[in-house]
Amino acid sequence: MRKTAVVTGASSGIGEATARRLAAEGYDVVAGARRRDRLDKLAAESPSIRPVTLDVTSQESVDALAASLERCDVLVNNAGGAFGLDPVADARLDDWQRMYDVNVLGSLRMTQALIPKLVASGDGVLVMLTSTAGHGAYEGGGGYVAAKHAQRTMAETLRLELVGQPVRIVEIAPGMVRSEGFALTRFGGDEEAAARVYAGVPDPLTSDDVADAIAWSVTRPAHVNIDRLVIRPRAQAAQHKVHRVSD
Repeated sequence: MRKTAVVTGASSGIGEATARRLAAEGYDVVAGARRRDRLDKLAAESPSIRPVTLDVTSQESVDALAASLERCDVLVNNAGGAFGLDPVADARLDDWQRMYDVNVLGSLRMTQALIPKLVASGDGVLVMLTSTAGHGAYEGGGGYVAAKHAQRTMAETLRLELVGQPVRIVEIAPGMVRSEGFALTRFGGDEEAAARVYAGVPDPLTSDDVADAIAWSVTRPAHVNIDRLVIRPRAQAAQHKVHRVSD
């Protein structure tokens, strides 16, 4: 029987690339996101991709998705985002609330809803998309850093709590990825500010690079757990140390 993979935040960027890659790897992919028009376009590329309207901040939406699945072998908790780049002293509570709701609580809702099916599959894999922000702090990143640290801790705790069960817990922590919309969302649609994030950086990671890492991790033999992959472009030595070239 073909395995089923659920990918959240699949309407763009890393989620879209991951849905496409897992379908190519032979999975039946349930691609979930809020933007159904984009999911339908993605699903038109492959009969192995099923689009599902999903809002991970809604328990009702998450429960409806879980109830619609006969099985789940892989869950990729990818839905997330960064909002704002203000210092902690000036940060907007609404931005922090949104980041916690989608990154942390969204992952929690999906995990709780699908853990029984992952266990029942006999070889489940749960992938938590965090960030190098979950492994170090930087100015202006307080809310996002905190959210990604929380996801990282959730993955570590799940691995402890589920030891002995047929489920692998994988954390993928990308560094600088030039993915569709991430920086634009963070800067509230300011295209110039978003472009400056990548200005002069030779070859930042792409969504396909991260999707490749996810696919490799979930297709290892059942006894092999990839606890964590930290992936950065060669130009990024650390969260705050990035090589840039002038025009």
